[in-house]
Amino acid sequence: MRFAHGHLAYCTNIHPAEDWSSTFQAISTHALKVRDLVVPDEAFAIGLRLSAKAASELLRGDTLPEFKDWLAAKNAYVFTINGFPYGDFRAGSTVKRNVFRPDWTDPARQEYTKELFTIISELVPHGIEGSVSTLPGSFKEFNADEEVIRKQLIELATFVEALSEVSDRDLHLGMEPEPLGHFENSVETLRFFDRLLDDAPDHDLIKRRIGINYDCCHFALQYENARESLAALRGEALRISKIHLSAALALDPRIPEAVEAVSKFQEPTFLHQVLARHPDGRIDRYPDLPEGLASLDTADGRDAEQWRVHFHIPLDAEPAEPLKSTRQLSLDALRLAQEIPGLCQHWEIETYTWGVLPGTLQRPVEEQIAGEYRWVLAGA
Repeated sequence: MRFAHGHLAYCTNIHPAEDWSSTFQAISTHALKVRDLVVPDEAFAIGLRLSAKAASELLRGDTLPEFKDWLAAKNAYVFTINGFPYGDFRAGSTVKRNVFRPDWTDPARQEYTKELFTIISELVPHGIEGSVSTLPGSFKEFNADEEVIRKQLIELATFVEALSEVSDRDLHLGMEPEPLGHFENSVETLRFFDRLLDDAPDHDLIKRRIGINYDCCHFALQYENARESLAALRGEALRISKIHLSAALALDPRIPEAVEAVSKFQEPTFLHQVLARHPDGRIDRYPDLPEGLASLDTADGRDAEQWRVHFHIPLDAEPAEPLKSTRQLSLDALRLAQEIPGLCQHWEIETYTWGVLPGTLQRPVEEQIAGEYRWVLAGA
């Protein structure tokens, strides 16, 4: 849907689906119900999440033209695709570190992303940008060869440039910094892009076709704020490809009740990185919530004064005290867009954890998403 700052959708990764049939079933069932709750009489944007399997199936035969016809019949459109999770991303499966596989050292990642761009070039209406988001190259634990990552991204940018010209669409990739990703905060992101540009024969092409998918949850986890981090990225003329409106858990780990409450968010599907800040400003990073909790058995772990936990929680529903939310950063990003017209054309609500939320935060999924839309629109 169009809103004050561009186009707004919610990411359909909240619905468990791995092949095209189940993806379409989720869209036709849930997305249309959300539309009817939020903007029943307006064109409704769908933020696609396509696994590699679903993308391949969508490109077979007449499936993509049939989906385009369905979108037109339902007064819906697609402007963005989430291409971060390549494979299984369903509650009940074991995603964890696998969400970073294959990374950008693997040709399969580039081929998958090319397929997503082929799809978005067909789906996005004329006059609207088309974006695909992806992981930040790799995961730190993988010790990936960054030279290979950069080479593959430069090849991808050349492909997207050619496809943009043929399709007469402005297409771009958004790389999504995430805790313990190959680059995870503003400083690491800027350094990575410096090296990428050093390798690239055409700097302008890279800046046109590769930018940042700015996830508000992820930058809040780094204890950054929207104004400073977005200013740093824009100061280097990096494109803000898409902004994910999302929120993480926050707590004071010195409060036993807070530790007990956050322990209930442990679950076996998704990775929930913990970033613990100490009084001197130092930040310790733990790859998952169990490791963070274990750190409290050490003197250094007990010294931390604040935790932020990578568990996406609904934007419109604060967790019960003593837990808190980082949703203020999403609100600040929306307010910053009021000051900077054209900050970003693509905005997406991304609370994919509905299936693993504790019962106290769960509502029917359409009601949750509709509530988040209302919160965003009120803040815009």
